[in-house]
Amino acid sequence: MAELLEVKHLKKYFPIKGGVFRHVVGHLKAVDDVSLSIMKGRTFGLVGESGCGKSTLGRAILRLHEPTSGQVMLDGKNITTLSEKELVTSRRDMQIIFQDPYASLSPRRTILQTLLEPLETHGIGTPASRRARVEELLDIVSLRKNILHRYPHEFSGGQRQRIGIARALTLEPKFIVADEAVSALDVSVQSQVLNLLAELQRNMGISFLFISHDLAVVQHISDDVGVMYLGRLVETASAMDLYRSPKHPYTRALLSAIPVPDPKTKIKRIILEGDVPSPLNPPSGCPFRTRCSEAMDKCAESTPELADVSDGGSAHHVACHLY
Repeated sequence: MAELLEVKHLKKYFPIKGGVFRHVVGHLKAVDDVSLSIMKGRTFGLVGESGCGKSTLGRAILRLHEPTSGQVMLDGKNITTLSEKELVTSRRDMQIIFQDPYASLSPRRTILQTLLEPLETHGIGTPASRRARVEELLDIVSLRKNILHRYPHEFSGGQRQRIGIARALTLEPKFIVADEAVSALDVSVQSQVLNLLAELQRNMGISFLFISHDLAVVQHISDDVGVMYLGRLVETASAMDLYRSPKHPYTRALLSAIPVPDPKTKIKRIILEGDVPSPLNPPSGCPFRTRCSEAMDKCAESTPELADVSDGGSAHHVACHLY
């Protein structure tokens, strides 16, 4: 299977300024040396606690946040070295679905204006063909054509998210970042949107980076999964392998918190002690060691790299000195 996206040693540090002259006094390491790859037509799920850098990673890949260092290769093209003009053209291939569909839609624009804007910006088609494309998009996301002259506040959360998905599909992208795309929706609406994304992938071959803190949702929709902690990936594997045989202590703790619908099934919950350390002043060595029940002296001395722990099956990597 061909590779669509490859991220190499991506970092995003936000400068912290202080003093009278607002000099840089430190850096917040939101994304700290992340590497991953996504195959064509597959979904890579990204999970972790709030504040671990998931959304920042997604935006840095799209250069909505300018990366501090590293490379992002999309279909063989280095996104990180493109000029502003070249980047505008490349945005046809990569889009984003935001977490809050109400905040991401302009309250002053009708749905027609919102969906026409990408086509007009890139000079695609004639006025008639653009209108036809907008109507086609509404049909794809199961919305009626009579909503075109209405405004975002007139819709439910699920309908607004469908409009956000339609906007992301307008330019027929190869890659979409779905940033907590269902977390603000009711459970019944979540399932509808997830099924819609899966159908779009089957029909159009789109690759997704699906960002979520809900591990059950990620298991349902993802082919591969990465677990992120304090700006770093600590484990990556196929969804089947990761949920069946988690390696990293942090991954095991997250999976133990998934509710089980059968009351007769007893799951031993792993309770993590303390809070997530500040990315302004991360601990030395392994970033998880301050909350890990299996931490050793070595964990404070050196940062573990992602190592291959697969046993002849699909790739499985974990950053832990236990391995």
